[in-house]
Amino acid sequence: MFEFQLPKELKNKRVKLRHREEIEPHEILLDSLAQKKEKESGVSEKKFEVPLQKKVLMALFIFAIFSNLIFFAKTFQFQIIEGKELKALSEENKFKLYQIQAERGVIYDRNFNQLVSNLPGFDLVCEIEKLPQLDSEKLNVLKEVSLILQKNFEDLKTEIEKSKTPTITISENLSHEKLIILETKIKELPGFQIKNNTVRDYRDGPLFSHLIGYKRKTGEKTGLELSYDEALREKPGEILAERDVKGNLISQKITSLPESGNSLVLWLDSDLQKKIEEEMEKKINEVGAKGGAAVVMSPKTGGVLALVSWPPYNNNLFSKGISPSDWEKLERDPLKPLLNRATSGQYLLGSTIKPLIASAALEEKIISPNKKINCQGFIEIPHQYEPEKFTKKEDWTVHGLTDLRKAIAESCNVYFYTIGGGYENQEGLGPTRIKKYLRLFGLGEISQIDLPVPEWAAGLVPDPEWKRSYFEDPKEKYWWDGDTYNLSIGQGFISATSIQVATAFSAIANGGKLLEPRVVQKIVDSEKNIVEEIQPEIIRENFIDPKNLEIVREGMRWAVTGQNSPQASAVLLNSLPVSSAAKTGTAQVSRKGCEDCYDIWISVFAPYDDPQIVLTIVLEDVKGRLSGVVVPVAKEVLNWYFTR
Repeated sequence: MFEFQLPKELKNKRVKLRHREEIEPHEILLDSLAQKKEKESGVSEKKFEVPLQKKVLMALFIFAIFSNLIFFAKTFQFQIIEGKELKALSEENKFKLYQIQAERGVIYDRNFNQLVSNLPGFDLVCEIEKLPQLDSEKLNVLKEVSLILQKNFEDLKTEIEKSKTPTITISENLSHEKLIILETKIKELPGFQIKNNTVRDYRDGPLFSHLIGYKRKTGEKTGLELSYDEALREKPGEILAERDVKGNLISQKITSLPESGNSLVLWLDSDLQKKIEEEMEKKINEVGAKGGAAVVMSPKTGGVLALVSWPPYNNNLFSKGISPSDWEKLERDPLKPLLNRATSGQYLLGSTIKPLIASAALEEKIISPNKKINCQGFIEIPHQYEPEKFTKKEDWTVHGLTDLRKAIAESCNVYFYTIGGGYENQEGLGPTRIKKYLRLFGLGEISQIDLPVPEWAAGLVPDPEWKRSYFEDPKEKYWWDGDTYNLSIGQGFISATSIQVATAFSAIANGGKLLEPRVVQKIVDSEKNIVEEIQPEIIRENFIDPKNLEIVREGMRWAVTGQNSPQASAVLLNSLPVSSAAKTGTAQVSRKGCEDCYDIWISVFAPYDDPQIVLTIVLEDVKGRLSGVVVPVAKEVLNWYFTR
């Protein structure tokens, strides 16, 4: 290697360039020498090193600092600010809880005949996030599913697109054929899975539908399924599964065991329920009634032995997934089969009210039970402000001299007009006292039965104050004497449900205890061990002197035997194998499309000396005044009950 010496005059000289501040002169000479050697050797390097500008270096430096700041900021965010949350999410992805199914409690009648069961079922469920990402693949999957389910493709697509939840049930309770096809193809249908479930199966569904109600998978419940949901409800168990980042199962363990719900044992006699419905349906079809209701209670315990509402509906439709067409059919049915007429159907009482009015008159001491009132088939009431004008209030027949017992047995309107509203020299109860006693018997308030009863089903016991607040027309706000006379025989504005009437007559039958009607007798576990026994509850007692109630009971007994009552209303029951006491009732109703229609009642208890049951039946919108139409129904039911 040789050393090149610069001439003296070039030393300490600098050449200025654009790309840097200065360059040494010897660098130029060295480049010239390098070029000369390249020519001699035939090699050309053609490379010239250009140093970076200061601005570029500064930009790179700032970028590096900024990147590091972002990195550290994100690290701080993930580790410090969101650390706990992200760790929880990570654990959630790693550990997943799965439910172990448990069974809801079932329902038995009093003889442990099972009325409700749990059946296995299968649903097709879509997890929307797991559907194919490509639109073409997703559409192919949806088309395949729509073909298997025989469901409109556009409807299926819209249902999934508009879903507000990540998981949606596409089809409930798959048929056996569809289930087999889906089982073989489910791996080809990403996003879809078959989910096991249990379905409530109601034995003889329509027969007990208004009593038991239903439970839908949506959570909606009615009847006993609603009022005893807490007792029936199952507690699913849990399995904790651990998975790796790829979703492979590492381990799993049971963290809690499943617990079946408790079961209900009812007071219900399912055979009695069946017999009542058979006899009612025959009579309803025979006389062209719109519907009806029946309640059987024990006057000793308040237990409900039967509760019938006609027409019925099939509660299995709801538990297994009701179709839109079936729902529309039920909603539009003019007979309103979804209405529980036994607890919520409100009817004019007619003469059914008379034993209650008689009890009130005896308790208020306004008349002796032996005092006779002469009934000539009507009374004439003078106008309150124009005495020369009269309003005629008619009876259904002429009864002649009538005391309280005969008045109940023959259902004498004139007698009850007189003790209710007053007539000539006989004092009447008046609307305030009538309301007081009817309320004591449980009318005009929501029944305390252990079934869901809407607030509007309290019925109505009118009085002057109610009328003033209800009507807007000043002429209609005034309470007339005629309103009191109507109220005395169960006509006018008064209304009640059959469960209220059965409860009131149970108090007459048992000597003065108004009991809460109870459907459930006890709650048992899966081994039928008693968890809780439902005790009878007394709403009130001693509000009527037992001696006065005995007189009323005797009048009801005369209605069956005809004693001193040649026109007794229920003598057909006198041929029963046990003694009984009864009161019938007929109330003319005014409803659109039903001219000359009546609600017809009977309430009967038996045996007379030691009542075991109270039977109340009402038929709705019977065309024509067929006052004895329900007596044969009661006879058939009671004859079967006491001879089976």
